[in-house]
Amino acid sequence: MKLDPTQRRILALLQKDSTLSTQALADKVGMSPSPCWRRVKEMEEAGIIRGYVALADRQKLGLGTCVWVRVKLKKHSTEVLDRFEQVVKGYDEVVECYELLGETDCLLKLYLPNLEAFSVFMHNFLLKIPEVDVTHSSVALREIKNETALPL
Repeated sequence: MKLDPTQRRILALLQKDSTLSTQALADKVGMSPSPCWRRVKEMEEAGIIRGYVALADRQKLGLGTCVWVRVKLKKHSTEVLDRFEQVVKGYDEVVECYELLGETDCLLKLYLPNLEAFSVFMHNFLLKIPEVDVTHSSVALREIKNETALPL
């Protein structure tokens, strides 16, 4: 689905504040509520809008440590990757996981309370996965930019 300029404006506004009422959203884009609601529903049905969430402040929740872990797997097969994916999906500390091209097979982003929790995670989880060969970790010193809104 290709978005027209009005849909882009609606989506940009919803990415910043998904709690906007249909009336408030319509007012901001200069249209009446019914057609505005239909545009939102079209984007939902097309899967462009996947859902609505509350963004939590990880610092206030005690998750002040952000760690990126690059993982190299022992073998490259569908079975190995499928098993690794299933195990990783079971851990809440892993907030993002990507399969990559190049020397690193997967990249994990973790949010944890502190470095001790990261050590526990590595020793009790990641390093016990038989498919994992080598890991390299980077601890974020500070967050410079973290946006949830996609560029439109």
